[in-house]
Amino acid sequence: FIILLIRKIQKMKISATALAFTLLASRKSTIPVRAFSNAATLTSRSSSYLARTTITSSSTSSSCSTTTTTARTMSTVADPTTTSNPLLESSDLPKFTAIEPSQLTPAMTSILAQLESDFTTMESSLSEAKEVEYEDVLPVVEKIQHPLGFAWGIASHLNGVKNGDELRAAYEENQPKIVEATMKFSQSKPLYDALVKVQKGWEDGEDSTDSTMAQKKRAVENSLRAMTLGGVGLAEGSPEQVRFKEIKMRFAELSNVFSNNVLDATKAFGFEVTEAKDVEGVPESAKAMWAQAYQQHLIKECKDDDEKKKELEATKVDGAVGPWRLTLDGPSYIAAVQHLPNRELRKKVYMGYLTRASDLSAVEVESKDEKKKDGKNNVPIINEILKLRKEMSGLLGFDNFAELSLTSKMAPDVKSVEDLSNLILEKALPAAEKELAAATALAREVGGDEYSEANLEKLMPWDTSFWVERLKEKTFDLKEEELRPYFAMDAVLEGMFGLIERIFGIEVRAANGKVEVWHPDVQFFELYDKESGSHVASFYLDPYSRPADKRGGAWMADCTGKSEALGVDTPVAYLTCNGSPPVGDKPSLMTFREVETLFHETGHGLQHMLTKATVGDVAGINGVEWDAVELPSQFMENWCYDKPTVYGFAKHYETGEALPEEMFEKLKQQKTFGTGMMSCRQLLFGMMDLELHSNYDPDGDETIFDVQRRMSDVYTPYSKPVAEDRFLCGFGHIFAGGYSAGYYSYKWAEVMSADAFGAFEEVGLDNEEGVREVGRKFRDTVLSLGGGVAPMDVFTQFRGREPSPEALLRHNGLA
Repeated sequence: FIILLIRKIQKMKISATALAFTLLASRKSTIPVRAFSNAATLTSRSSSYLARTTITSSSTSSSCSTTTTTARTMSTVADPTTTSNPLLESSDLPKFTAIEPSQLTPAMTSILAQLESDFTTMESSLSEAKEVEYEDVLPVVEKIQHPLGFAWGIASHLNGVKNGDELRAAYEENQPKIVEATMKFSQSKPLYDALVKVQKGWEDGEDSTDSTMAQKKRAVENSLRAMTLGGVGLAEGSPEQVRFKEIKMRFAELSNVFSNNVLDATKAFGFEVTEAKDVEGVPESAKAMWAQAYQQHLIKECKDDDEKKKELEATKVDGAVGPWRLTLDGPSYIAAVQHLPNRELRKKVYMGYLTRASDLSAVEVESKDEKKKDGKNNVPIINEILKLRKEMSGLLGFDNFAELSLTSKMAPDVKSVEDLSNLILEKALPAAEKELAAATALAREVGGDEYSEANLEKLMPWDTSFWVERLKEKTFDLKEEELRPYFAMDAVLEGMFGLIERIFGIEVRAANGKVEVWHPDVQFFELYDKESGSHVASFYLDPYSRPADKRGGAWMADCTGKSEALGVDTPVAYLTCNGSPPVGDKPSLMTFREVETLFHETGHGLQHMLTKATVGDVAGINGVEWDAVELPSQFMENWCYDKPTVYGFAKHYETGEALPEEMFEKLKQQKTFGTGMMSCRQLLFGMMDLELHSNYDPDGDETIFDVQRRMSDVYTPYSKPVAEDRFLCGFGHIFAGGYSAGYYSYKWAEVMSADAFGAFEEVGLDNEEGVREVGRKFRDTVLSLGGGVAPMDVFTQFRGREPSPEALLRHNGLA
């Protein structure tokens, strides 16, 4: 039975005429160098993680659709006698101010009991029915699953943005129950057989060009594939099925522990700097941030001394004189490695970040918390995850986890991804070596004796970002700090909303106070169609870093999704960033990277919010192949270099003066600076991920760090890992997120996003009418069709052809 199902999956495989195929057909062309994405790099943009709020472990995200549930607003509502628990009130947006961790277990107990009863009834009905229609299956599943998806989606969201011991305990207590409940759906033979009947009925009928029917067909196809990958073909009660369930349960636990360990390690690290010479030349904004962090640390240490707390809170922070506290929080870490002149302090910060949640840092973290003595080291967790993924893949008839993962993606196989990566490497590697040589030469020239060849054979990893930043400043005569006063958060939002209105015909209105939020920093916005005036969507924005309880990176997740079955027509998204917070009486002044990150996550949000698909399983981001999901996000980043867009927000926060023309031109010129090293690093991450999930034997003699070094020899030979490098211990994308055997997706989608922006360039970015026309077409295809249409077909509808790498080459200065 398993073999037959695998063959059926292979027949449903996304066509191999997709992306790499255009690229591989043009081997003699110049290949793109730049990795222009918000991927998790140590020294580039904030990491981006597109989070689908699922009720299954994110470690197994390749198995989605029927086995996952997104939180949507209308549903079969829980027993009204228990609605004093806000997690049971799924007919409206979450009541965040009323939600307490203690409510999670009672809510799950009630919801799971009802879910089991409802699903048992459904299975009986399906088994007894002689004929089955689509409406008897997936819409019913949506309604049954919704209360669970709503409540667990809230818990998952708060676990990322308002993490605490009580919530963690409740989350960990209930997670196994959730995984067990979802497995009943993914392994239900009555449900699978019903979907096969529905699909067979369509095959025997006449072809339909109706868009809703196309959505339904995609939803059924995706669900059948997801159920196959979820173990429906394993015989009931067999040792294989029992073991498969054990693995899925363990995955959920390991994923959560991995994330918590990284968060705990990040929170545990910090040290004070008191000497002014050690921060000489550091941007004022960074020193102010560190001084504020020092004050907040002292306040936290006061504990029950209220008088001391009030005294500290009344003390004005002076970033110029310090003291300063350096942490591993994103904005603090990036500022440190780019600007601290003291090599030893840079090394301390760099190594602290690089060894988070590893064998080199776990003992220290455990010693600081008596409640958390065990398991803060992610090395054994990674090893177990890789072993279990390999074992699970074997149970399903696959040779390795990468093969399983790619079954539900655009890329046909590992070889295609490897070929694309190597094509890019041909151009990226020489560029990277040249960039590093230029930074090294500058360090030797002006860095003093410690950077001489006699004392330093080559720049160390904690030197690279510092000297690359100095080289950029010298090359363009422009410092990042000079730009920040022109990028105040509120102004950037206003400018970005102006762009959305201009090209998509969507007005974004502030709606703070209309809904409850989980933190005072959180804002709420509503989207209105300009032509009809109708309210089409809403989103929460949580913009600033909070290292005490919020995990790092940036991501979009769905709060509620569009669904005809649930009666939901107004989707709602969570947009989460970790940008620079306000300091003292200054507003949040963003770095340009943070501006790009905000645009990136908004692109994800727009695909979720502007969908016109009405079948819940393929509306918005649902059902979109993972290696296509970065298209709208990376597309939006291009507008950060568009003059009308930038001048829509780049005004000095104090004087209102527009960004000087000269500075804007330099900003544009910086776009391709450092693309070689950035691209090589992205290629390393993507191919290391695939190697760990394909050729690596977790039971062999080679370690995960041996694999990292081996892959570095190929993709970043100019900068090999130091012996203490434990980057993998913090690589949440592939060990606690949705990118396992899929990190290459950033590169894969980048070709499509650049080509999509090329359509606007072709009509002329200064041609308002042309830009508006192309923008509406982008909205009506890429942003509207969701997962209801295959991504290559979506792109072809927008562009009139398959993707070409030419736009990406041009954007990277390599055409």
